[in-house]
Amino acid sequence: MTEIRSQLREFLLQWFSLYFPGSAHLWYNILVLCWVGLFALILHLILRSVSKRLLKGRFSDKVVQTDTHTPADLALKLTRNISFVLQGAVVVIQARLWVPEGTAFLHIIEMFTDQWIILFALLSLFSMLNIFQAISDRQPIAAHFPLRGFLQTIKLIASVLTGILAISLLMNKSPLILLSGLGALSAVLLLVFKDAILGLVAGIQLSANNMLAVGDWLEMPKYGADGDVIDIALTTVKVRNWDKTITTIPTYALISDSFKNWRGMSESGGRRIKRSIHIEMSSVRFLDEQEITALKKADLLSHYLEITLPAINEQNTTKKIDMSCTLNGRRLTNVGTFRHYLVALLKQHPHIHQGMTLMVRQLEPTKNGLPIEIYAFTNTTNWGEYENIQSDIFDHILAILPAFSLRAHEAPTGNDIRQLIK
Repeated sequence: MTEIRSQLREFLLQWFSLYFPGSAHLWYNILVLCWVGLFALILHLILRSVSKRLLKGRFSDKVVQTDTHTPADLALKLTRNISFVLQGAVVVIQARLWVPEGTAFLHIIEMFTDQWIILFALLSLFSMLNIFQAISDRQPIAAHFPLRGFLQTIKLIASVLTGILAISLLMNKSPLILLSGLGALSAVLLLVFKDAILGLVAGIQLSANNMLAVGDWLEMPKYGADGDVIDIALTTVKVRNWDKTITTIPTYALISDSFKNWRGMSESGGRRIKRSIHIEMSSVRFLDEQEITALKKADLLSHYLEITLPAINEQNTTKKIDMSCTLNGRRLTNVGTFRHYLVALLKQHPHIHQGMTLMVRQLEPTKNGLPIEIYAFTNTTNWGEYENIQSDIFDHILAILPAFSLRAHEAPTGNDIRQLIK
């Protein structure tokens, strides 16, 4: 076989010498280059056609996507990159078959194809990692153990090593010589890759301690982030805010700074209501008999009044207290009865979680009145439903204040001042 190639090469050189005297080797090299290129093109078309047929319909039912590419696109890209690697190897083999050893032309082809093979081998590795990422995204554990940061670290290390290998081939030196020279540049490399190193360490801590996962509600006012985590990468964490803007946070900032993760609320099945209504202090007083009679008709207060009123009357009678003086004895206040009504209201509310903390408490009075705080949890974590439930409760509270002879505190308005002037 070697003799046949040698004879064919001599024949072609002699033939080119007849028609192109003085440039036979040049035309022979051009012919070899055309043949090698045609062979590589045919191989590329064959591999592409075969890979498309093999992958056709394999991923038609997949709905998970990585960035903007489906697993089928990633698999096709992997086969294309591998085919380019094979083409580079075929070009080298073909060149060595038809070009004599030691010639400058063969050296140029080998140098070019070596860089070609290294480049597409790196891209093939990237495609494999992307496919692994796409598959892992389908698993439930992927949300609590994001792999994107680790895969990006592998890509970064592979890129650096590939660059060193490519340079060593161009210089015709051992890669170990370049690696030994990196020791002197370690400070520069640490500065260049500072964010990547910090991000890698932070990503490991976030995953190991289960501090943050894709899909969590993250609140970090320092960076203006308040929304769902959509991506945890090597150096950045992306948060889609509730106004649909995207906030990018350095990964290491989640370790060095504090943030609020609302995952516990979501997993508990209840969301807290903690809101106060401010009562005007001058409206707080004791209830008279007529008001007590009217409040007994309320279903939510009847049981409380049936138990409380006899106990108060018995205590006052036993101690022979003079009830003509309002300073003596026990009496029902409108604000106290109002608090018990709110507790009964929340306990029978269909959208309040009865297994979590439920209370109505009186806070310290301020210049804005007497705060009566509702502290309870809804039985849903959906934001829209939560706001509707909370609003409905306080709509009802504001509407029933007159039934207890209470008034909500309001600061003087411009209309109040105009009425005083009149």
